Amino acid sequence: MPLYRIHRLRESRRQQFRWAPHTSGASIVKAHDYEESATIEAATPYAAWLSLRGEESALHPGDILAAENGDLCIYKYVGFEEAKWFVPEPVPEPAVR
Repeated sequence: MPLYRIHRLRESRRQQFRWAPHTSGASIVKAHDYEESATIEAATPYAAWLSLRGEESALHPGDILAAENGDLCIYKYVGFEEAKWFVPEPVPEPAVR
């Protein structure tokens, strides 16, 4: 069964996530907005959500499940959607004259 690492959205970002417009496609997320938490074994992200539902450690909108293969899915109000970590573009080297 797959193992998922839970990344919790920092409390300071929850209201911003709540009021952000829903977008289609992969969400780009920044690692500094998240705190790494526990792991959970589940067949799918929805199975993980269901097993945690009603507990103190339940998933909240904005939380991310990271699969062992590196795939990320973010829990939104409409379910789980694909997510990707933000990777800044490299700074170009100045031209030498």
